[in-house]
Amino acid sequence: MLNTNPSVAIIILNYNGVGYLEKFLPSVMATSYSNYTIIVADNASTDSSIQFLKINYPSIQIILLPKNLGYAGGYNEALKRVEATYYVLLNSDVAVQANWLQPMVALLNSNPTIAACQPKILSFNEPSYFEYAGAAGGYIDSLGYPFARGRVFDVCEQDEGQYNENVPIFWASGAALFIKASIFHAVGGFDSSFFAHQEEIDLCWRLQNSGYLIYACNTCAVYHVGGGTLPKGSRKLYLNFRNSLVMMAKNLVFSQAIYKIPLRLLLDIVFAYKSLLGGDFSSYKAVAKAHLHWFKWFFITKKNLQPLQKKTMHHLQGYYAGVLVWDYFIKKKKTFKEIVPTK
Repeated sequence: MLNTNPSVAIIILNYNGVGYLEKFLPSVMATSYSNYTIIVADNASTDSSIQFLKINYPSIQIILLPKNLGYAGGYNEALKRVEATYYVLLNSDVAVQANWLQPMVALLNSNPTIAACQPKILSFNEPSYFEYAGAAGGYIDSLGYPFARGRVFDVCEQDEGQYNENVPIFWASGAALFIKASIFHAVGGFDSSFFAHQEEIDLCWRLQNSGYLIYACNTCAVYHVGGGTLPKGSRKLYLNFRNSLVMMAKNLVFSQAIYKIPLRLLLDIVFAYKSLLGGDFSSYKAVAKAHLHWFKWFFITKKNLQPLQKKTMHHLQGYYAGVLVWDYFIKKKKTFKEIVPTK
């Protein structure tokens, strides 16, 4: 018999984010779903986060991690200690509505093959616009560039109800990732080596390769500040470039990887030299470092990985067979529906 009121654990990963906890926890505490718990997993913060929680929110469970393990490692370690039917991995800089959990619970309950979903993610500072980290559901192009319904590169669309339907997608945002706990553990959780950035895309890719579906649940919305937990900079750029290449090497079948990865490396190099010519040495250095570490991973670390059950990209939901950089920069297509026309 279907459990219509499954247990939901909302896990907020925190690192020196006392300001975000103070600002956004009240909305999470006002959640109206009847069977949920809130847990803060702390990545060895050095600010007053723990003191703030103990004084102001004594009912919230705190998991203390020994060091800053990043998003991927932090959640992997924390979720070993959390028992629930469904997990919600929620960024500390997200405001929610009281009834935000019910639509996602209903969606996951509706189909055993749906492993994970995300709500519509809008900008906290500009609520009528989609927010960068996930918007209305993630897609990926043929060369591993992620984009979203409502966000292509840095262009975020205004929310006019154009993406309100619940649909299968390629990846669900880590800013508000709703996932079945048993499936999360069955596929091995996140790849801890990613530290942060694109680990949720890698997880969703592996979930799809295992026969599961990822959905956008756009009948509810959350409001994300964005960039709060790891601001823009060379560190973020390095992680994005490195992790994207690792993800492609892990999940692509050989017949696709043999030409897609070299093309992606070439485009990365073009970006690096364009940055260098523009006086942005830090971006050039970040890409060079990402490539160096990827080659080390590919020729040394990768040999020790368990082989994945892979599928061709054309069998996966939320896959765009074109090349996003060509559409965006050459053909000047700036919105999702210009690039991926509605069928």
